[in-house]
Amino acid sequence: MTPRRPALLIGLVCIAHVATLMGVFAFPALLPTFLAAWSLSNTEAGWISGIPLAANAITVSILVSLTDRIDARLIFGGGAVLAALSLAGFALFADGFWSALAFRAIGGVGMAATYMPGLRVLVDRYKGDTQSRAVALYTASFSLGTALSFLVSGEVGGAFGWQAAFWVSSAAALVSAALILPLDGIVPQRPDNPGSVLDIRPVLRNRAAMAYVLAYAAHGWELFALRAWMVAFLVFSLTLQPGGAGWPAPTVLATLGAIVAMICSIAGNEWAERYGRRRMVVVYMLSAACLAMVIGFLPGLPYPVVAALILIYCGLVQLDSASLTAGAVQAAEPGRRGATLGVHSFIGFAGSAIAPLAVGIVLDATGGGHSVASWGAGFIAMGAVCLVAPFAFLLGRDKSTVRL
Repeated sequence: MTPRRPALLIGLVCIAHVATLMGVFAFPALLPTFLAAWSLSNTEAGWISGIPLAANAITVSILVSLTDRIDARLIFGGGAVLAALSLAGFALFADGFWSALAFRAIGGVGMAATYMPGLRVLVDRYKGDTQSRAVALYTASFSLGTALSFLVSGEVGGAFGWQAAFWVSSAAALVSAALILPLDGIVPQRPDNPGSVLDIRPVLRNRAAMAYVLAYAAHGWELFALRAWMVAFLVFSLTLQPGGAGWPAPTVLATLGAIVAMICSIAGNEWAERYGRRRMVVVYMLSAACLAMVIGFLPGLPYPVVAALILIYCGLVQLDSASLTAGAVQAAEPGRRGATLGVHSFIGFAGSAIAPLAVGIVLDATGGGHSVASWGAGFIAMGAVCLVAPFAFLLGRDKSTVRL
């Protein structure tokens, strides 16, 4: 049964969304453990961190486009079960690069079937006045899921071993399916000329929507590169500190960063509504890119300073997230919301998938992440892509648009 009050519906869907994310960042949260236990290179670690996003990108267009034809709750439920199986398989069978890569890839398909289909579950049933705010709350809950993934994985993995962290995440994914599948069924709105479910040409011709899609790809690159390598960077910073200790611990700081990101995502959307969505997204992305150019060269500063800079960076990176997705939703043609979100996710997560690998390659090429200069280059690789944001919106302007 679907809650009749908008606030309850938003809360239910967001909780389910958070539960599906519990295992997505388990590997990055425990990355130092896997680097040592499996003798992984930074490039191999980048592959394992990025492969769920690659699998997501490959499958998301089909799965989200299907929500224009099939009730999204069914796709979400199947994806949550698949995510649970992939996490259980990782706990049981992963013992090195190739097995970890395979189970993480399966988890990426589960993510494709839950993240944007979950948003479709919400917007198809939401009866409130401000849809943009509901979208912002949902997309911001991604950061809450990230926070819990880092926290739970770090704490459970540290206390009981990494396998236990993946078992807990598997159980959480099953809970998410149990929350969404009982909702009332709906019949999605069909476009006037539906065509093939894989026909994305109308979306590609929608210049307003594609501007948000391209900017979202740059955002995803920076965001997932940071989340893949943040813990390792903070561990390196601790090796440069007198005594080698500091608080908060890297996984705790990653959790705090994700909470800061969630707050900033909601606030960023509110400011965008007030001062202009395109204008504010450009400001957000350029600010994050500028900080990325310097933060990687500063791990030798006192650890509390490094921690504060990382938290600021987490906030800047996430300011644009909800605004970009809300912009794509609002720019979608009637009856093509699913197809638009599919393209949005495909291009966005393609960038997200490449980024952890790209940073790993840069680290290996500049000394293996064992020097300040190496991490400086790695963070430049994270942030420089966001400099494309102004060009994306200039290309996406239509004749009625006279300014950002």
